[in-house]
Amino acid sequence: MNNPEHEQHPHVENTDGSQFKDPVCGMTVAPPGKGHVLHNDHDYFFCSEKCLHKFEADPSQYDGTTPQTIQPVVEGAIYTCPMHPEIRQNGPGVCPKCGMALEPELPSLDDEENPELKDFKQRFWWTLPLTIVVTVLAMFGHKLGLMSMAMQTWVEFVLSVPITLWAGWPFFERGFQSVINRSPNMWTLIGLGTGAAFLYSVVATFAPQVFPESFFAMGRVSVYFEAVAVIISLTLLGQVMELKARSQTSAAIKSLLGLSPKTARRIGSDGVEEDIPLSNVHVGDKLRIRPGEKIPVDGVVLEGESALDESMLTGEPLPVSKRPGDKVIGATMNTSGSLVMRSERIGSATVLAQIIQMVAQAQRSRAPMQRMADIVAGYFVVTVVLISLLTFVVWGLFGPQPSWVYALINAVAVLIIACPCALGLATPMSIMVATGRAATQGILFRDAAAIENLRKVNALIVDKTGTLTEGKPAFNKAIGIGEFSDGEVLRLAASLDQGSEHPLAEAIVRAAREQGVSLLAPEEFESSSGIGVRGKVDGKSLSLGNTTLMTQVGVSVEALRNEAEQLRSEGASVFYLAVDGQFAGLLAVADPIKTTTPEALKTLAESGIKVVMATGDGLTTAKSVGAKLGISEVYGEVKPQDKLNLVESLQKQGYVVAMAGDGINDAPALAKADVGIAMGTGTDVAMNSAQLTLVKGDLRGISVAREISVGTVRNMKQNLMFAFLYNALGIPIAAGAFYPLTGWLLSPLIAALAMSFSSASVITNALRMRGSK
Repeated sequence: MNNPEHEQHPHVENTDGSQFKDPVCGMTVAPPGKGHVLHNDHDYFFCSEKCLHKFEADPSQYDGTTPQTIQPVVEGAIYTCPMHPEIRQNGPGVCPKCGMALEPELPSLDDEENPELKDFKQRFWWTLPLTIVVTVLAMFGHKLGLMSMAMQTWVEFVLSVPITLWAGWPFFERGFQSVINRSPNMWTLIGLGTGAAFLYSVVATFAPQVFPESFFAMGRVSVYFEAVAVIISLTLLGQVMELKARSQTSAAIKSLLGLSPKTARRIGSDGVEEDIPLSNVHVGDKLRIRPGEKIPVDGVVLEGESALDESMLTGEPLPVSKRPGDKVIGATMNTSGSLVMRSERIGSATVLAQIIQMVAQAQRSRAPMQRMADIVAGYFVVTVVLISLLTFVVWGLFGPQPSWVYALINAVAVLIIACPCALGLATPMSIMVATGRAATQGILFRDAAAIENLRKVNALIVDKTGTLTEGKPAFNKAIGIGEFSDGEVLRLAASLDQGSEHPLAEAIVRAAREQGVSLLAPEEFESSSGIGVRGKVDGKSLSLGNTTLMTQVGVSVEALRNEAEQLRSEGASVFYLAVDGQFAGLLAVADPIKTTTPEALKTLAESGIKVVMATGDGLTTAKSVGAKLGISEVYGEVKPQDKLNLVESLQKQGYVVAMAGDGINDAPALAKADVGIAMGTGTDVAMNSAQLTLVKGDLRGISVAREISVGTVRNMKQNLMFAFLYNALGIPIAAGAFYPLTGWLLSPLIAALAMSFSSASVITNALRMRGSK
């Protein structure tokens, strides 16, 4: 064997950027790493000297029976379609079924802006001025009199070429792919319509003499460059908005990835401590966690006592005391004392990593609702193309001379008038107005699917901590006994707790100060982590803590046993106070129910929605809160996976499920639910996993959001009706169906009028929602 400090194996190179796996810990290593060993004609690379020494001590334990431990790690992220998860490929691209841009299956913190979003923004902003000029010329050029109409045609052509052939090129590619893959969609229609309009206008510009005299107006054959430009610019704008919204789906996972600390403080075998990257932590390492730091990985406490805030992972609202032998979870916060722990699960084995995986899987398994416009467009495309072909054949065989010129013109006219200007605005306009209206009421929709699906919801799963309740400990009451009044118990306990960093102590001190209680400085203070605190206040010896501490100081708490049990049944944590060895009373700290919660649940029940509570809190506390709020179906002590399973179970029963929560532990269920609802007062992870955020954390917003959902979907249907109505009226005219009776054929006036009325109707109807109640 060769130590890397003495010899580098001559044939090992890294010119292609290949990577290998450390045979000891399994981490990915880029040669030369922290060491190299040639063993049994195979090259091994290591992430640290520690792994190198372990391998050198006993190679047979790590080399395995095949050289697979040194096979290069395959690079390149897997990309998938948000609407068709079965489409998977290495690297970015476009879905062959719907034309959507593919997204990374599991994003990373290093991801930059979506390259397609960047590209579409450039195409839109660079050509928008050209679109404006072309449109103004088409509408007002003859009135301005700046140039002849023939010259204006050439100017419109020159300006529209970059719009069509550069800005609109991705749409033609997608339209072509939709034909190749036999999957007609909006891109088929947009590609055919704009392509036909552009080619027709180019012929009219370069060879106007091929058209009959009746097609000339004001000295030129009418062209449709402005229609092509406007359609492409509007479509680009819609794509930019959609890509921005879709990029938020990865924000949840990025928020989760950002929870873990970047470094850990490792204690070496010689007792020397050093800060190392989290990726260098191995199973069995001793790590020190100081107050205010996050637990780096999952493990067990070896030394020290402290209280950890695990609320974002477990749903437990109160900090949990930890002593030697207790398990700790990575990414949770150490609030007070110093701890020494041994790492047991690292990388993908940690609880946080498993939650990340669940969020990713839930997001990909939830197929977005197929938009109504896309469904109808699939049939509409085929119908329009068939009508266009039929028009060409009928006019060519039976039309007046020159019959085949009329045939070509009218067939193209059908495609032109069918090009869906208003159809592109129908749903986006409704969505934009609805989201703006909802935002003014503290309701943030993340995408159109949430608005469409919320009206169908008939089952709601709610988390307790931070959703039904405030999510932070608050002083409940103090009860004195004998010569000690309630106020005196609070004053003494708060005075002693001024020396404690524990969040429960902070709640007691804060309550005393809010009530104007004059506090005394503790003369002595001693913390017995996990059971309470001791000290001296005003010359009196005080002990404040649980029954274990009271037993240690020889004080009986039987006098207030019933009161204590009652408070616990209501979900409160109880602490006892002893003064100079005498029982003085108790104090209770609880997570109070939000004042708006009862009204919100009543409204939801009246709407016929089944409400289920699922919390990481104890079952006794959960049932107590459920009883107060009239929730009959309650689940306590549930983990993130349990909440996810509950969502799936209700979905299998036929329910359309909404999930409301505020913590990291809710993220998988929020992502899996038909509609995820996050509290704006909770974590970024919850908000990024959800499709709907209630900024004020008020559950009453769900009923308001459902009303907006119902109204918006109704408005979208109306808009689609307007969009297709003008197409339906315009296509027969373009096809020449009325020519034998009226002599009507497609003219610029008819085309412009139909498109203008269609777009105006859609916009006006959508804006009408702003004033609705």
